[in-house]
Amino acid sequence: FKQRLTGQQQEINNLIQRKNAVDEENARLKSEFSNLNQKFKDKSQELKDTEECAQKKEEQNRLVIKNLEEENKGLNTCCADLLNDLEKLRKQEAQWETEKSGNDARIKNMETDLAEAREQMKELRSICSNLSSQVAVKQEELSQKDCDVIRAKKELQELQNLYRQNTEHTAQQAELIKQLQALNTD
Repeated sequence: FKQRLTGQQQEINNLIQRKNAVDEENARLKSEFSNLNQKFKDKSQELKDTEECAQKKEEQNRLVIKNLEEENKGLNTCCADLLNDLEKLRKQEAQWETEKSGNDARIKNMETDLAEAREQMKELRSICSNLSSQVAVKQEELSQKDCDVIRAKKELQELQNLYRQNTEHTAQQAELIKQLQALNTD
């Protein structure tokens, strides 16, 4: 009977250790969840900042293109005015071609920058999506661990109740033995 009590005490100790291990794991998962949540917020802010930056670049590009188009109009007008003098027209045309080439190169560079910014936005969206998935998985794990803790507490409570009942039963038996010995002596 003493062995049985020792076994139950050992089982209670094991359950307490299991509960502590589950609590530690729970705390680790909560910390991990908090870190992932912070990363998610940081990446969301980064995405927002990138989108705003891309929007500003797009606006700047539009303005520059508009200015370049107006500049080209000015150059065309200048060429029309210089038609009277062929030599001047050739010089002006050469200059105009050089400027146009530079403007085209600038427009091309701006289009490349815009394409890169869009690619970055795409990557950031993908990262945010992955982080959201990870957060969902960790929340599920956390929920499962909470269930494990509740179950372990319930088992511990049941074992403690059994232990208390056994202790009361042992005390009753000891009292009965005492009474029997007293009767026997009488």
